[in-house]
Amino acid sequence: MHKFMSVNSKMISIVGVLLLFVLLVLVRLFETELFYDPLLSFFKQDYLLKKVPEVNVFLLLLNTFFRYVLNTMISLTILYVVFKDKDVIKFSSFLYLLALVILLPWMGYLVINASPESNYNLLFYVRRFLIQPIFILFLLPAFYYHKHIFR
Repeated sequence: MHKFMSVNSKMISIVGVLLLFVLLVLVRLFETELFYDPLLSFFKQDYLLKKVPEVNVFLLLLNTFFRYVLNTMISLTILYVVFKDKDVIKFSSFLYLLALVILLPWMGYLVINASPESNYNLLFYVRRFLIQPIFILFLLPAFYYHKHIFR
């Protein structure tokens, strides 16, 4: 009976993680409907020689913040479902918060001071770390490795 409950619990966790990853995909699929970000279309074009479009910097940063928080909440839930360890969540939360505190103001500075001469690659990558759930791709294998190698 105990083995059945363990298998059942694992299946629920796997399905839960898959559904949470689907949520991350849905955030990406509906990004234009959910968030103000004129840089989405700008970076899909040949942007290196063009000027950054007029943006409402406050609204852009606010929407980027909301998207980051949404992706973070889903990512932290994935980590909890996989590891069921509050220390993993505390450490990850600290990393996500630290990244937000550093990257969001930096993105604002880069948007305000953007010009074709400044090369938009830095803006592109700082923004990418904020709008995409990239950290989960590093944290999942790192915590898995830590749990299975060091414990």
